[in-house]
Amino acid sequence: MTPRSYDAAKRATDIAVSAAVLAAAAPVGAVIAWRIRREDGGPVIFRGIRVGRGGGTFDILKFRTMSVGAERLGVDATADSDPRLTRIGRVLRRWKLDELPQLVNVLRGEMSLVGPRPQMVWDVERYTAEERRLLDIRPGITDWASIKYRRQGTLIEGHPDPQAAYFELIRPGKMELAMAYLRSRSYGVDLGILGLTALAVLGYPRTDELLSRMVTASSARSSSARPSSGRSSARD
Repeated sequence: MTPRSYDAAKRATDIAVSAAVLAAAAPVGAVIAWRIRREDGGPVIFRGIRVGRGGGTFDILKFRTMSVGAERLGVDATADSDPRLTRIGRVLRRWKLDELPQLVNVLRGEMSLVGPRPQMVWDVERYTAEERRLLDIRPGITDWASIKYRRQGTLIEGHPDPQAAYFELIRPGKMELAMAYLRSRSYGVDLGILGLTALAVLGYPRTDELLSRMVTASSARSSSARPSSGRSSARD
């Protein structure tokens, strides 16, 4: 598949799947919105500034899972035991339902179903020259790193400084997987990530094993068949 046909197929899939899931999940979304409002009367949707393709910023949409004004406390990494999490918020995060509104971001073209997770401005400012190549493609709802670190809140739980724990225990691995995706991305890889994400959410016990195999196989194909596929000319 040429870069142009890949881009077209990926965007068509983004639109079709996002529209279908939003329509099918509308009743669930209505219940979630009611529960959030019922718990503390605060806003249903959280809007956070993230960096998108080309370095521009956009408002990422999520169902609010934390107490009103929690972001003003200046702690971005969230452990599972974080007292700022609401009761319904814990449930939403457990099943990744808080990310449903991001399908609207996908329809707008700000995100894709598959791609490295969009980062905050202060995190992108720390990017190396190599890591800045990630800004050549649309960020996504899920990717290899999202699957591997799906229990991120558990990994940093108990640390006195969750933010420092994130940078030490999680960020290096996330960036490594993001760069691996950039080098080997293809329509087949994207479909595989979507399927593996579904298994991860459902709690399939061999998810990590399948993930390791997928990353290894995709990276090997990229190195042997098209070593330059990660260049910015193959834009998302």
